[in-house]
Formats: sequence, C-alpha cells, structure tokens
Amino acid sequence: MKVEVDQIFHMVGGLGETSYATNSTFQEKAIFRAKTVVQRSIKEVYCTLKPETLIAADLGCSSGPTTFMVISEVMDVVHEICYDASYKLPELMFFLNDLPGNDFNTIFKSLPMYEKKVREKIGRDDVPFYVVGAPGSFYRRLFPEESVHFVHSSHSLHWLSQVPHGLEDDSGVPINKKNIYISETSPSCVFQSYLVQFQQDFSTFLKVRSKEIIPGGQMVVTILGRSNLNPSSGEVNYPFGLLSEALNSLVEEGILEEERVDAFDMPFYAPAMEEVKAVVENEGSFELQHFEAFELNMDLSDDCMNDFVADHTVSGEIFAKMFRAVMEPMLVSHFGDSLTIMDSLFSRYAQNVANHLKERKTKLVNFTFALKIKGK
Repeated sequence: MKVEVDQIFHMVGGLGETSYATNSTFQEKAIFRAKTVVQRSIKEVYCTLKPETLIAADLGCSSGPTTFMVISEVMDVVHEICYDASYKLPELMFFLNDLPGNDFNTIFKSLPMYEKKVREKIGRDDVPFYVVGAPGSFYRRLFPEESVHFVHSSHSLHWLSQVPHGLEDDSGVPINKKNIYISETSPSCVFQSYLVQFQQDFSTFLKVRSKEIIPGGQMVVTILGRSNLNPSSGEVNYPFGLLSEALNSLVEEGILEEERVDAFDMPFYAPAMEEVKAVVENEGSFELQHFEAFELNMDLSDDCMNDFVADHTVSGEIFAKMFRAVMEPMLVSHFGDSLTIMDSLFSRYAQNVANHLKERKTKLVNFTFALKIKGK
C-alpha cells in the first residue's frame, strides 16, 4: 500500500468510545515507566543551562490524557528545583507536535481545565507556562535552529514516514501476501526493506533534531522494539499478525477483496536494541546517555504480570479498542469508511487476541533512551 502517511495517519479523535483519548492506557503506562528518565534529563538540562525560558517539545503528542503527562513532568521537576534553591521560576514553553490530522481541537478545549489544575497545584494564578500546537511530520524540521532545550517522544518513532519500498515485485504485485507486517512467512527481502526504511527515517529524525536542539539540550524517546535480532519473531508481531488473520477472515467470507488486503502494509517498524544504537552512532549528532528496556503486558487488565487469571474475552476487547483507536484511520483510508466493516474486523480481532492470550502471556518490549546533543 502506497500512502501519504503524513496525510492520513492519526489516532481516532474526540472523546468517544473508540477514541484514542478513551483507549490509551497502554501508552500511558509507557510514559509512566519512562518517567524517571525524563525527570533526570530535564534536571540535567535545567541545572546546566538555567534558561530564563525553557522550551520543550513533545513529538507525536496525540490527544487525550497522555498529551499533558510530559508537560506535567517537566513542570514538576523545574518547579521543585526552583523551590529548593529559591530560584525564580523560568517561563516554560511547550510545543505539542503531531501530524496535521491529529485532534488538536480536543487538546486545546481541555487546556483551560488543565491550566486550572496547575494553578491549584502550584498555589498561584500566574504560573508562567505556555502551550502551542506545532503540526507537521517530525521527519522534517519543525523549529528554528538551536531553539529547543528538551525534546520528548513516546510511542511515535516506530511509525515510519512511509511504507517501505521493495514490498512489491517488478510488476507491482505484493510479495508479503496475507501479512500486513513482518511475519515468519514474509520473504527475507521484506525484512531488509523495513530495516532500511527505519534506518533512513531514524537517521533523518536525529539529523533534523540536531539542528533544533541547543548545545547542552537533551532528548528522551520511548518506542516499541523487540528483544532479539530476528525481525520475524518480534513480540509486537503478534498484534499485527492477529489483525492480519482478522482481515483474511473477511476475505474468506467475501467481505473484503484479497487483492486489497495483500496490498495493505504497515508503515511501522519495531527495531532491536542493536539497530537503534547503530543508527545513533552512525548519524553522529547525539551521545547516548541512557538506554533501558522494559515490558508491558499485552493483557492490559493484568498489571501484575504474574500468574493472574484474566477474563480473556474482556482482555481481548480492551486491547482491540486500543488497537482500533490507533489503526482505524489508516484502515479506513485503504478499505473505505464502512462502519460495519470496521466493527466486524475489530470484533474478530478481539476474539483473536482473547484466544492468543489464553495460550501465551505476551509482553511487548519497549525501549526508552536519552540522547544529549554533542557540542557544536
């Protein structure tokens, strides 16, 4: 599938039952797990540079509860430092970035309530912080040169700028048939196509951010990854594989055309740790300050990650709602906006996930890494 990702990709907006705002628990958990890394980077940046105005950017901010989590973390760290040292509070400028289709309206409608909570928490009415929308692809320049102190991005950089080249033969026939992502049945050239696209995109991301971040500035990124070098056995392959099964079941019943499903490929890549580090080293603009991996349970009702016995049907429905909030706009752009098809697809997907969770306790790998801009 050849699509203009920056034109059609966004989370489901609003506050409804299928919206990202209502179904972003998994992403919230990832931000929470990376909290200490974010706090450490912000503290180092502020204590080193002591700017009168600290400028931070959240790339891939989406909309809903996760949008304001990092803003709150930055403010808490800076306010604590200033309170302990009797410093004057700096002004804080936050740029919220996502693709133009993102639901910025919901963000800014909720901003007055968030500002009220901040004023109540700080105990003063004149808290000097400002929030600005910055629509656009983060694979291009977004900000003036050397203007940003801190950049954050969570669960965004595993999305590629485009579907990789090389997923069709010379006559334009898809070669990754019955799959929407990498699987054990994918030809080896599919693995290489995805890796090359990730390397190009991540390198571009680092290069453009290196222009925007001031000397001494830092960046913290959290992405989905995989625990081994074999791309066909990555943990995140399960969610996409189960969606492939649901799509193919609609083909078998004549609801979708086989050619349309075969032509659908994800602009997504979950890298191995070694692949991330190699791009950082080869691009050369940043020093890797910190790198850690953590797991989040695919069963979102199982926070303990032990031998908890879940209601797998409910767990499947919860995960399917989360996945739908992320995937539906892209699926609609390819298969059409039939609500009946989407409802049928994700009903089957929920059952597939439930059956999978009955058989295995899948944990999805995440990487959080802190990068410091090299001296200029």
